[in-house]
Amino acid sequence: MTPLMRRAGTLIKRHAAGNSRDKPKVREEETMPYYMYVALQDDNKISVHSIDPQTGKLTAQGETPVPGGPFTLAISPDRRFLYAGCRETPQLYSFQIDQANAGLTQNGNVPLEAWPVYVNTDRKGKFLLSAYYQGAHVAVHPIGDDGSVGGPLIEWLATATGAHAMQTDATNSYAFVPHIAGNGPNAVYQFRFDENTGRLTPNSPATVEPEEFLGPRHFCFHPSLDVLYFSNEQDCSVSGYSLDTATGTLSLFQTVTALPE
Repeated sequence: MTPLMRRAGTLIKRHAAGNSRDKPKVREEETMPYYMYVALQDDNKISVHSIDPQTGKLTAQGETPVPGGPFTLAISPDRRFLYAGCRETPQLYSFQIDQANAGLTQNGNVPLEAWPVYVNTDRKGKFLLSAYYQGAHVAVHPIGDDGSVGGPLIEWLATATGAHAMQTDATNSYAFVPHIAGNGPNAVYQFRFDENTGRLTPNSPATVEPEEFLGPRHFCFHPSLDVLYFSNEQDCSVSGYSLDTATGTLSLFQTVTALPE
């Protein structure tokens, strides 16, 4: 089961009648609806739930059939489209999101050579990026003007087993793919990314390999600093990497345990 949350694209505001200066203002986040998408692989569907922003209570809104075992989900930067990767029958789906109720309407489907462990769009939502744990590859598919995933395939590059994620940086110029240890090389692959064509080029160096047996798995970007944080599967820790924005390369500067003392 893979959950994914989004804030609705439509802003809902509540105002009491009368002079607004005499009434307390309601914060936007208190009135904007939130939704959660949950990939149910064994049930071949994606469920949609609304989230109460005050209590966190979930309310089921509906379900969308997705043959093939939906496993990993991503939402476009403009919050208008959802993408799903399937595990049982390797394929990608794209859906248009109803801005009124978060319902899904399929608008694209692409078969794959292997099942994707992770999908995400580039920063502009023009390309769908995917990583393949057992398939030992990364891929880039084009996204149409209507948000649909399609073909032909732009990239299908061999990396190594254990690939677990793929994202581009804030400038949309570089892409990073962590690979766990043990079943993988214990490394982060570094690429240059062409945001106009979707092409990937191995950076120099092509990988960053920590000396310790860490197993980088998933990662996120600091909101304002040139820093990335990786969760490490084998070491049960979190590592910080500095990003050189001139070269698109990473340097490990810190690792802290995620386990209680």
